[in-house]
Amino acid sequence: MSRRSLVSLVLIVAVAAGLLAASLAVGNRPLLGLDLKGGVEVVLVPVDDADRPVAITEGDLETAVNIIRDRIDGLGVAEPDVTRQGGRVVVQLPGISDQQRAIDVVGQTAELRFRPVCAELLAEPFLLSDPESGAEGPPPVLPDPELDERGLAPCPSEVDYNGLETSTSAEDVLERFVVLPQRDDNGEVVGRLLLGPSALTGAGLSSADSSFRNEFVVDATFKGGVEGANKFDEMAVECYSGTPYCPPGSAGLGRLAIVVDGNVQSAPSVQTPNFDGQVVISGGFSEQEADDLALVLRYGALPIEFQDPTDPQSDSTSRAVSASIGGDSLRAGVIAGIVGLALVFLFMVGMYRLLGLVAMLSLGVSATLLWVIVAWLGETQDLALTLAGVTGLIVSIGVSLDSNVVYFEHLKEDVATGRTLRSSLEQSFSAAFRTIFRANFASLIAAVILYWLSAGSVRGFALMLGLASVLDLVATYYFLRPCAHLISRSPSLIAHPHRLGLPTAEEAVPSGGGGR
Repeated sequence: MSRRSLVSLVLIVAVAAGLLAASLAVGNRPLLGLDLKGGVEVVLVPVDDADRPVAITEGDLETAVNIIRDRIDGLGVAEPDVTRQGGRVVVQLPGISDQQRAIDVVGQTAELRFRPVCAELLAEPFLLSDPESGAEGPPPVLPDPELDERGLAPCPSEVDYNGLETSTSAEDVLERFVVLPQRDDNGEVVGRLLLGPSALTGAGLSSADSSFRNEFVVDATFKGGVEGANKFDEMAVECYSGTPYCPPGSAGLGRLAIVVDGNVQSAPSVQTPNFDGQVVISGGFSEQEADDLALVLRYGALPIEFQDPTDPQSDSTSRAVSASIGGDSLRAGVIAGIVGLALVFLFMVGMYRLLGLVAMLSLGVSATLLWVIVAWLGETQDLALTLAGVTGLIVSIGVSLDSNVVYFEHLKEDVATGRTLRSSLEQSFSAAFRTIFRANFASLIAAVILYWLSAGSVRGFALMLGLASVLDLVATYYFLRPCAHLISRSPSLIAHPHRLGLPTAEEAVPSGGGGR
């Protein structure tokens, strides 16, 4: 038993030391969260739209929170925190380098619409003057569309197209004609398009991914049936045939505009009536623009339009967060941890002498393994350590020491009732370990449930607590147990139990007429 104990003890110490050395050698470090490292915080305020048919509900806000969280996960941001505070959505992104990109992706509504092109217009409205008076007449007004059962409408006739004003966001309604600008790579308006009603939106998409085909494009895959692929083919047939619903353009074929958030991404000519649910969205995208567009389309459109956080006049805000925000709390936490460890060390050594020192060494083993795992998760899985996670680490100290105390108290009780120290070390551990296992298993269940039901930094706390519970079992069985075996083989310690904080033979109270 002594040889096995020695092998177990050497092995667990070698594994902990080896993993620590390897982690330091490859440069693994815990990834710090927003409150420790800094990042960006975005507060999104919904647009106060008087034309919205129904009021914004809590369900709309919760849906927006879930979609934003999915988008951020797609960006690869470490442990984002997306919460709803009243009628606002607060997004905290720790340690992110490209802050503007994150802000653009977070708040984009990503409403994808497919509209047939009725006419190409000049970049600016142009009205002819009355030859007699020289005065310009009132700008023409778009008529109400006459929708058929498919949700399509023939393009308006007898309208001075070039005199039409560009549609506002309030006028950009699915079932109406709209005039939207076309922009070049620099964002300058180079033309405008008169577009028909949209019978198909991004709700018909099943997935979207970026790819390179002589240029960066977005490959959109539609759902099957009348709500997706079939509806798109209905519109494609009209444009391919050049009907009044989608009249032919300069190339002789009808065009179908792909519109995202009121911006025409592209308006290609339709060269086939059947797409089988596969559509390529092009628009002179850069690689990042294609990735971002695919990202927001893949995770759906926000049910709420938020104010632009980059607009100085907007109620929505964005700001870079300095690590100094959590610096004071972190310093206070570190000081509290050091003081707490010192007091715990004094208590354990004062109460249990050499056993107390063994307990602190066991704590060191589990803490080393925990640091290695956290550093590895930070490097490979973008796990960010926040103040909540630090709190979980501090709580784990108590979890680990509780296991030692349970064992030591079992041991003291057995020795006090007359059992020999050598036999008590093994038998008390077996009884104590059952209690330790159940306690840690209960903590693990609580950590799993908390991790599953929560989000953001709270999940960091739950993860640290769960890891500490598992590692405590490892350190207890593979470090504390062999240490107890080695102690039982030491004649000097057996002869002087007070060095272990245990009662001497004179202090023991025999149970049942004698020692065991």
